[in-house]
Amino acid sequence: MEETDMCYPISAFRAWPQSIPHGCPAKALPASQRQQLALEALAGPQTITDLADDFDVSRKFVYQQVHIADEALSEAFVRPAADDRVLFHLPVTKQWLGQLTLGLVLICHSPLRGVVELLRDVFDYDISLGSVFNIVQAAVAPARACNQRQELSRIRIGAHDEIFQAGQPVLVGADPRSTYCYLLSLEEQRDADTWGVHLLDLQARGFQPDDVVADASHALRAAQAEVLPDVPCRSDVFHALQEVHEVVRNLENRAYDALATCTQWQRRIARDQQQGRPADHSCVKQRSDATKVQAQALALADDVAVLARWLRHDVLGLAGPAHADRLDLYDFICAELAARVPQAPKLLGRLVRYLRGQRDDLLAFAAQLDRDFAALAAVLAVAPEHVRQLFAVQTIALDCPKRWHRDAPLRRILGERYFPLSQALDELRHRTVRASSLVENLNSRLRSYFFLRRHLGNDYLALLQFFLNHRRYQRSEHPERVAKSPAELLTGQSHPHWLELLGHTRFSRN
Repeated sequence: MEETDMCYPISAFRAWPQSIPHGCPAKALPASQRQQLALEALAGPQTITDLADDFDVSRKFVYQQVHIADEALSEAFVRPAADDRVLFHLPVTKQWLGQLTLGLVLICHSPLRGVVELLRDVFDYDISLGSVFNIVQAAVAPARACNQRQELSRIRIGAHDEIFQAGQPVLVGADPRSTYCYLLSLEEQRDADTWGVHLLDLQARGFQPDDVVADASHALRAAQAEVLPDVPCRSDVFHALQEVHEVVRNLENRAYDALATCTQWQRRIARDQQQGRPADHSCVKQRSDATKVQAQALALADDVAVLARWLRHDVLGLAGPAHADRLDLYDFICAELAARVPQAPKLLGRLVRYLRGQRDDLLAFAAQLDRDFAALAAVLAVAPEHVRQLFAVQTIALDCPKRWHRDAPLRRILGERYFPLSQALDELRHRTVRASSLVENLNSRLRSYFFLRRHLGNDYLALLQFFLNHRRYQRSEHPERVAKSPAELLTGQSHPHWLELLGHTRFSRN
């Protein structure tokens, strides 16, 4: 029986979803509740199913929040390999590139081609070698002008010497107190006329020191006697001791050679005895002669080494006996060296002639110390020998027990005059200059620039002179030098940054 137009009832279960509006509880869940859901899921007191029921979301949604929270925890506790955060923005202009180029060349000792390579590889900026050269060359004129403007009347002691680059002499003058370099010039020759011209230029800028310390160069001394006749030229202790130590080293090498020769013959004779052969008379004679030569060489090397130590510590040392006593000791050392000239004519003969010719100039500082000690003794009403003793104590290292054993009796004797005398002697010790070794120190600093190029020019040297004089020291054994440049130490006045002196405006993040 076929039934048509039949009607079937709809169940209440199927009809209920159609009675509520369309929506998703997970999408409506705020961020704070999502965070709470993730924290409870990570904590683990409830199952994922229970949490899904409590928040009326699916289990898949709960797992998604757990994954987000887990990633956030990993980022919080794991330091990334590289921090890509932008620290600050840098406006790169041609003017800034000029500053960078000068900084690379002068601070970082970079060659010009190194500047080209760095800008290409790090900044993705192409610049020609000629452009880098032009940037450096443009800084020469203001640097030279700044060098020439510096007034030199504050320099009380000048240190003069010559250094060489590729066989060409570079004339150097520096102030030992402030380390300011007032002369740095490449010349074709180093005769008296060349030195005289530069001394006249320095004199026009106020250079009139009390003393000049230099080596035994005849040209330098002749020029100073002509241009600065009233300024004494002391001999440089550094070069004199260098000459002495060179002779000591050569004599020690000769002694070692004689010792090796004697040992060689001794081993040859011992080998023959071990093999049962009779001793060769020629070998025995050679060993006997070598033993005599060895004894003479060792004795000569030891004697000259002792004399060299006396000369260094007792005669030419800062603290020592009076000037007259030093002269006697100096003459004694020269006489002892002269007596040994027949044993090493070439080495000792030249050394004795050098020392005898430099006697008075080398010990000029000791005569000045005697005058200074006498003046202090008169002003403070103390015995001159106590002044000399306290000066000697101050030259001993602070951590040496001998200093305090010698210092205690002087404190009792001098009483309230101890402190002012100690301060005056400390100032005297710092202003007493015996050597022009500051030029050698300057030479070591210049070498790191010189090796970059074989041929120098006075333009390049003028820029280096400006930079070394106006760059502030970052650290120093002397606290008063920290964060100050040689120019500031010389004048006692601050100056702008060396880049600003060259006409640049420095970048600032503020």
